[in-house]
Amino acid sequence: MRTAIVGATGAVGQEFLDVLAARGFPLASLRAFASPRSAGRTITFRGEPVRVEPLPDDGDLGADLVFSSAGGSISKAHAWSWAAHGAVVVDNSSAWRLDPRVPLVVPEVNPGAIAEHRGVIANPNCSTILALLALAPLHRAFGLVRATVATYQAVSGAGQTAIGELLEQTRAVLDGGEARPAKFPHPIAFNLFSHDSEVGADGYNLEERKLLLESRKILGLPHLRLSATCVRVPVVRAHAEAIHAEFERPVTEVEARRVLAGAPGVLLIDDREANRFPMPLDASGRDEVLIGRVREDASLPGAIALFLAGDQVRKGAALNAVQIAERL
Repeated sequence: MRTAIVGATGAVGQEFLDVLAARGFPLASLRAFASPRSAGRTITFRGEPVRVEPLPDDGDLGADLVFSSAGGSISKAHAWSWAAHGAVVVDNSSAWRLDPRVPLVVPEVNPGAIAEHRGVIANPNCSTILALLALAPLHRAFGLVRATVATYQAVSGAGQTAIGELLEQTRAVLDGGEARPAKFPHPIAFNLFSHDSEVGADGYNLEERKLLLESRKILGLPHLRLSATCVRVPVVRAHAEAIHAEFERPVTEVEARRVLAGAPGVLLIDDREANRFPMPLDASGRDEVLIGRVREDASLPGAIALFLAGDQVRKGAALNAVQIAERL
């Protein structure tokens, strides 16, 4: 397939290059697009240089497949134009996720939705993808009714600038200076804070609403009860999540563990004796989402609690999009 990456110089764009190469994706050609200030740069794919181009005004990217990761405003302005020129667009922004025309897909969860596309397919939010790799197989087995989710989100979810801010602030504090925020609203070094997204009148921020609304769409559960608390933490890469889930019938720890052990895209890391469970350091760079701390919820008999860690730049973004394209 003639393939294009929009936003090729960003953190997720670079991850697209790594994933496409590692999985031997069948490209006839590759074009890389980015902002005008990045145009003219050269990136490397499979050992060969690729020149970064500015987006053309006419919407023709010369591609059969477009991976878009340049932000919601770019996708809103151009995605359907790219599709009109014959491309299938796999969009990593929030622009089209809840649009009824656009499938919202996690390939391990709802691959059948891919066939319903009209030219644009949406990649879910990273926290949603990670959560559903744990919740979807449990839902299929036991019928999910309600979940509470607390996320611990790495700075790389906010891009390369955020990574640099964490590293610079950490050096400054260790040298006796101050952590001066720029990308984030608060210091991130040696600190954590409520996710840096808009808070609505109901008290939930945008990231938390994404988890609720996207999970409902992907699982086909319009009345799913889900409450999230999303927090930014001073970790470079890989998000973690604590999940408590209630089902149509009481579920034992043994049953939940058996289902998760056979679920696609996940790996159980649950060693109580050694006190070793999922960690961002172990999840970084991996395709699998690590799941552990599987136990019965002490506050609600028959409910299940668990903890996970997953690379949100990889499975939470680039890998999920490439897996969609592979199924295309």
